[in-house]
Amino acid sequence: MNYNEEFWKKYADENESRYNEEFAKFTKDLAISLRCTSVLEIGCGTGIDLRLFPETFQIHGVDRNEYALNVAKEKFPAASFKKGSIIDLPFEDSSIDFVFTHGLLNYLDEETLEKGISEMYRVSRKYIMNCETFNNIEEKIDDNQTSRNMVKRWMDYKVRIVSDVDMHEDIEPEKKRFVLLRKI
Repeated sequence: MNYNEEFWKKYADENESRYNEEFAKFTKDLAISLRCTSVLEIGCGTGIDLRLFPETFQIHGVDRNEYALNVAKEKFPAASFKKGSIIDLPFEDSSIDFVFTHGLLNYLDEETLEKGISEMYRVSRKYIMNCETFNNIEEKIDDNQTSRNMVKRWMDYKVRIVSDVDMHEDIEPEKKRFVLLRKI
């Protein structure tokens, strides 16, 4: 897995300015409505999507970017932020109610994506959510990203597709695809 530390440090610096309260609220409200009590964001960066979760939740974030994690820990000390990779998540099997990604999977190479999906499934107890740039036919967006068809990626797993729709532009202006899965 290729990791460009300079690229991701710059991304973390810009992350705070990209804060989307509507998306953070949507994610929190969804997890609460699904009766979840623990949440994990993989590729959490500075933790902006986790900050609205109530402290009654077990709140976890994982990222490879130590710089971003330091910002996350400073801004949201109630959460547990760990340095880690999507291909080796530091959690027990079926230990997290609600596991999600937001704009991470588009940056992964094919091998990392496949291993990452397996890890998300392994640690999830109930639900998995992916919000990623979508295309039926996966193709390069630019030098760093590839569009993804996440429903297709989950077909070999024991999951029920709860939702597979485009996010409304008021919630996610970057037109991500919202995929919600129930682990069975």
